Amino acid sequence: DLGFGHNCNAGGVGGKGQKSDAWRGRASVRPVSGRGFRYDAEIVMRLGFVFWLMTAQVWGQPAATHVDVFRAGEGGYAAYRIPAIVTAADGTLLAFAEARKENRGDPGGGDIDLVMSRSTDSGATWSAMVVVDDPGEKWAASNPTPLLDRSNGRLWLFYNRWEPGFGTVRSQPGTRNNQMWARTSEDHGLTWSEARDLTRESRNVEEWGAMFLGPGGAIQTRSGRLLVPAAMKPDAYSVLGETAKGMGPVGLMRAYALISDDHGRSWRRGALIGALTNENQLVELADGRILMDARQNAGEHRWLITSVDGGVSWETPRPGMTMRMVATGIERLPDGRLLWTGPALPGRLNLVARLSGDGGETWPVEVPLYEGFSAYSDITLLATGEAGVLWERGEKSSYEAVSFLRLPREVLK
Repeated sequence: DLGFGHNCNAGGVGGKGQKSDAWRGRASVRPVSGRGFRYDAEIVMRLGFVFWLMTAQVWGQPAATHVDVFRAGEGGYAAYRIPAIVTAADGTLLAFAEARKENRGDPGGGDIDLVMSRSTDSGATWSAMVVVDDPGEKWAASNPTPLLDRSNGRLWLFYNRWEPGFGTVRSQPGTRNNQMWARTSEDHGLTWSEARDLTRESRNVEEWGAMFLGPGGAIQTRSGRLLVPAAMKPDAYSVLGETAKGMGPVGLMRAYALISDDHGRSWRRGALIGALTNENQLVELADGRILMDARQNAGEHRWLITSVDGGVSWETPRPGMTMRMVATGIERLPDGRLLWTGPALPGRLNLVARLSGDGGETWPVEVPLYEGFSAYSDITLLATGEAGVLWERGEKSSYEAVSFLRLPREVLK
């Protein structure tokens, strides 16, 4: 590790639009191989970032700040959760979240709408909140998963609906307790189409109790294929296993992808992952393979799964990062490296970014982004060449605000 003195402050994220001490302390630089350092492109990039850290204040470079897009208790909602973000064809940013009216509980525990806010200045300011989907009294709309079709500029928003009182655990096969819907926008998110029911395309209704999306992490491959991350739960049956709260019931959930080769006119399901997997995101690697980074449904580590046929089938899952169960963000940078965001160990604390130059096999670079309670996150690439992160954060819990952070280009070089 490279340690920095406490007088080094590169302008991390703190209160709304304020600097904090999140960039103070140390930037973790892990060995690339063996016990020592290998002087390669990753090392050069890391040393360049260290130099930026130490000179940012001196040379007056812009500080990294965050802006609260949704705050608990505002707009008539008790809490906002499950962030997702996308960049429209004109560069506009669209931030989505679940707006939970009575409490911050998951679907089945209260009324939940899907809301959106837009930014036309790369995240510096955000529009007033707009309700995109209100499924009805005591119904829940959840798991926003946006996607840009680059070929025509159309934005998609995929999401779930849940009948009152039903969530992932209680939803049953052969019912419409759990549904999947989509809307599209032809004007960069200013207006949205009527909702389209994709429940039967996305879920084996007769045999599965529920399916849920992302959240976030939908992609269009270089071939033009649209891929939407999803996971299923067969029924209410669970087994005893290690959960985020200790030993408890573990649902038999498995991840998969939804596939369209005709720009969303028709959809089909890919194969199920061969591991107990939960929320997940997709990324296309530099060599054209698809990588799924999936939250584990039991145990201490996430799962990484690759597909060589565009998400139709999946190879044997391999262990991913060791961490608590949480939804994380992943994106491929223009140079082929992967950018990942999520809370550092031991729990939902301290948002970090990690970089991989080998397709997710190793993550030698870790950059602290926010010091404090942090949970779900999603990433988008900005028209400015920077990256934007939308994540859950707070001072006393992880669910006080959904905030946006712009990562400087220096971090991504």
